Amino acid sequence: MATLVQYLGTGRRKSAVARVFLRPGTGKITVNGRPFDQYFVSEHTRLWVRQPLLATETADKFDVLILADGGGLSGQAGAARLGIARALVEFNSELRPKLKELGYLTRDPRRHERKKYGQKGARKRFQYSKR
Repeated sequence: MATLVQYLGTGRRKSAVARVFLRPGTGKITVNGRPFDQYFVSEHTRLWVRQPLLATETADKFDVLILADGGGLSGQAGAARLGIARALVEFNSELRPKLKELGYLTRDPRRHERKKYGQKGARKRFQYSKR
């Protein structure tokens, strides 16, 4: 019986969660069962997801399976980036200083700010009228 070698990393951003599985392979990336280029259509989000792999020069050594849930495409791309970085550290802990220096292991804490009562939005106020 052959054992499956894979490295798991979980990433979160905004309200998106991405479970990332790194498996030895040729560099194919799949997101929610769809090809990478079809899921992340903008070049910016594709670059974001690939950053940790390119920084550590492991882009052609692993097949990446991403299961993304919640949020929008931008949040899912950020979550996938963090998940890939964490999975790479699980694969080889010597990559940690490089990924940490580039900021790929930092969870982005920014969230949507709630709308306040008596206001138009989170920060926007109604126009003041003197008379």
